[in-house]
Amino acid sequence: MLEVDRIYHADAFELLPHIADESIDLIICDGPYGVTGNDWDRVNSIQEFNLELIKIFAAKMKDGAALYLFGKPDCVDFIDYRPFLNLRSKIVWYQPSRLGQGRISYTNNYDIICYFIKGKRPKTFNLDEIRVAQLVELEHRLRCERVPSVTNGKFGKTKFNDEGKNPGDVWGDVKQLTYKSKELVSREALNTIQKPEKLIERLVKASSVENDLVLDPFAGVGTCSVVCRRLGRRFIGIERQRGFVETANARLSEVSLALTAHSL
Repeated sequence: MLEVDRIYHADAFELLPHIADESIDLIICDGPYGVTGNDWDRVNSIQEFNLELIKIFAAKMKDGAALYLFGKPDCVDFIDYRPFLNLRSKIVWYQPSRLGQGRISYTNNYDIICYFIKGKRPKTFNLDEIRVAQLVELEHRLRCERVPSVTNGKFGKTKFNDEGKNPGDVWGDVKQLTYKSKELVSREALNTIQKPEKLIERLVKASSVENDLVLDPFAGVGTCSVVCRRLGRRFIGIERQRGFVETANARLSEVSLALTAHSL
């Protein structure tokens, strides 16, 4: 078993076999998309690439553990992942601020986050940790709640919750980073590498609890590891670019100092 709470400078495919089987509670995989000219993004077939990852991940995950796999709309099309993991949702991360540069078709304004679990039921789904504002008119809400299937039937638990609602599978409330974002570590990491902490935080809160072990096989500049440290999760990060590992470790040190200062 690898040492936890550490980001390894390594290639994911070389290091993943050294992770103990059935030891991981959550995987957040923001790897290649197969759509840019960057060295790290060049793969022959993104679908076959992701299928190979899914096969490896399935062996490392505990029963009921979750995998969030980032990609473009076709990232898991044309492959049979069903023998390994169960695809529960395709979350649409809507990004309206993208430049509309399409000339002969419609510009892609979203990424996909594929939500898989190992087995039939998730071992963790903390809805109360990730609720969002209802944004529903009071009159419409009351009308929906007064139908028999809600008042006295099997949908009684779907009534209005003062703490908010399930965020659903289209997320437009978490904005992508820009050049002006305070958390952006470098322009090199913009959009393709660094995701907003708020986005990763939602995934970590939803599908893990304190002391769970989270795997990030393409750690980039360490956003997932930073979020895990702040939320009390253990983590294993893997990143093959040394500069990104150094940046990630610097961010982790800042979080650790802040947590220590807060506890004093």
